[in-house]
Formats: sequence, C-alpha cells, structure tokens
Amino acid sequence: MSLLDARIIKIEAIPLRTPLAKTAAGSTLKLTHRSAIFTRIHTDQGVIGECYNGNDDDLQADIIKMIHDELTPLIKGHKVSAIDQIWALTRRATIPFLRDRRVSLRAQACIDSALQDAIGKLSGLPVHVLWGAARETIPAVALGGYYRDKDEIEGLADEVRELKDFGIGGLKLKAGGLTPKEDAKRAEIVRKVGGDDFIVAADANQNWSRQEAIEFARLTFDLKLAWFEEPCRWDNDRREMSIVRAVTGVPISAGQSELSRYGCRDLMIGNSVDICNFDASWGGGPSEWRRVAALASCFDVKVMQHLEAHIGISMCAGVTNGLSAEVTLPWRDPFFYKLIANQRPFKGGLYHLSDQPGWGWDYDLDYLQSVRVS
Repeated sequence: MSLLDARIIKIEAIPLRTPLAKTAAGSTLKLTHRSAIFTRIHTDQGVIGECYNGNDDDLQADIIKMIHDELTPLIKGHKVSAIDQIWALTRRATIPFLRDRRVSLRAQACIDSALQDAIGKLSGLPVHVLWGAARETIPAVALGGYYRDKDEIEGLADEVRELKDFGIGGLKLKAGGLTPKEDAKRAEIVRKVGGDDFIVAADANQNWSRQEAIEFARLTFDLKLAWFEEPCRWDNDRREMSIVRAVTGVPISAGQSELSRYGCRDLMIGNSVDICNFDASWGGGPSEWRRVAALASCFDVKVMQHLEAHIGISMCAGVTNGLSAEVTLPWRDPFFYKLIANQRPFKGGLYHLSDQPGWGWDYDLDYLQSVRVS
C-alpha cells in the first residue's frame, strides 16, 4: 500500500438526515434536523477515505449532483497525494457567475475532507499528526444555551451542570435574541453554575447593533468571556466588530460566515477578530481552513472550526494557534455520537485525540443506513 501511487477510482456522496430531539433556537435561527453528506473516496489501493460534512437540507441534492456529475470526472484517476492539485481542480466549480457558490464550495469541501482521511490512512498517520501534531488534547467548548420557551434560567443552569458532568469544559451561549441586559443575566447564570474554571463565551449570530453589542460586552465584562462571537449585523460587521473589540477589550470571534481565506484575511487586516472560526465545510474544505490558520498566525489570531467536531478536533490540534474544539451535547449532533462507532469520552474539559490514521473514526453502518435519505 503506497500513498505515492494510490489513485482515485470512485466517489460516493450519501445524503443523511435525522430529526433533533428538540429545536435549537438562536437569535436568528431555528434548527430542527441534523443533516450531512457522507463522502467516500475509493482508491485503487483498497483504502477508502471517508468523512461527513455540512448541515444544508436545502442544498443537499444539488451538492451531491455536483460531486457525482461534475467533480468526479475532473479528479477520477488522479493521485490521492496530489491534494492541492485536486483542490485547484475542484475550485473551478466556483467560477461560473450565476451559480450558487455555496453549492460548489460545499461540494469541494466534501471531497477535500474525504481526501484528508484517505491520505492519513494510506500514510498510517492521524490528520492532526500530518498537520503538525501541535497537541494531543484539545479543550472542548459546547455550542448551546439555546433559547427556551419556558424555564429559561432553571433550564440553562441544568444544561451547564449536564455539560460539566459530561466532561465538557465550557459553553458558548446563544445571545442576541433578547435585550443585552436580559442576555447578560443568562451569561451570569452560566458563570455562577459553571464556576471560575468553566469557559464562557457568547454568540449573537449577527443580530445586534454595534451599540447593543457594546452594552452586552460591558455588562458581562466581569464574567471574563473567552470570546464574543459575531456580535454585529452582517452588512458592516468588519468595521463594527473592530470598534466593539477596541472599545470593550472583549475578544471577538468571527469567520464562519466567510467563504474563503481572503474574507478571513480582511477580518484580520481590519483588526476585527481575535479568533477566526472559519468553517471548512462551508468554505472549500480543511485545506482552505489550514491556509486560514497559517494566515491567522501572522496576525496572532487564534483559530477554531465552526461546529463539526469530527474534523474540528483534529484540525485545531494540528496547528499551533488552534484554540479549542466546538462540540455539543448528543441531542444537538447525533451524528458525532451515533454515526461514529469508536467515540471517545470527554475528560476534564478536554478531548484526547485518537492515534488511529486519518480522521480516526470508525462508522456505524447500521446507523448510517437508518439516517440515509432515500
């Protein structure tokens, strides 16, 4: 088995979808399902690179069609090791002006993610080791604190206790759906129940004005937020975030809404962020994420992967400026806990990385079939 000689012979793209146990409600979103595309890249060495990506119900069919009809003919027969060349070839799908570039970027990401796994398996090394092995453990911070219809404060306190019992070391709290004062009270509960060592962050999902974001940051300053994510509305957020950051001194995170390393570069040049949480599944794949991480190191900016812990854990552990892995409780991402058959527990707020090659996952094929979209 040789990485240098292995070539792509077949690509599968499988749609997955399952309902969440409850609605995940933020300031500008409501999620009722977990969906993804499970991509398999078959090689002539018998090794199969596998990964799942995304949460895009409305785009799923178009993404899969592009993978099968347009991208597979471009790269079939190419060497697996030529990952940058393959990335450049698949990038061509983003060029047509009238095309929805979200589709082509996500299709490219599916292929790039599965290729990372294939390269790891063919070389016998985990992705985080191939990327630099910056660490063997990574802090785990949960995306949560979604809005509830009732029992808001009591439910939030119970969620923090559940996270701590589960071994997760922090919570990124949904904000921006109430007034700054009301959301500040919710953050106070998280800090009180979590304790001084519990990581507390907030995510307004681009729903506040600059003035509201500054008010929230000032009200929560003594809580020592690890970061304040996407505090301002999208249309002028680079400038607005740079002002919030300068005025309040609270670390600002953004980047998941950017589609390329160039957009992330402009966030950094504009002094808008302390943390860049570019999304590999939305922006062309882990290869592009790694370029963002390299750019960020030039600006002393930390990096995270937006959700998708199954790749974010390895990517953040592979680079020196990786901050933490964004994880969830099982109800919010059933794929991470049910599709992955060899899942490892969180311990003391950390995730200990596997030494298995590639992304390090074995998949439960019965569960995969149960959530496959027919």
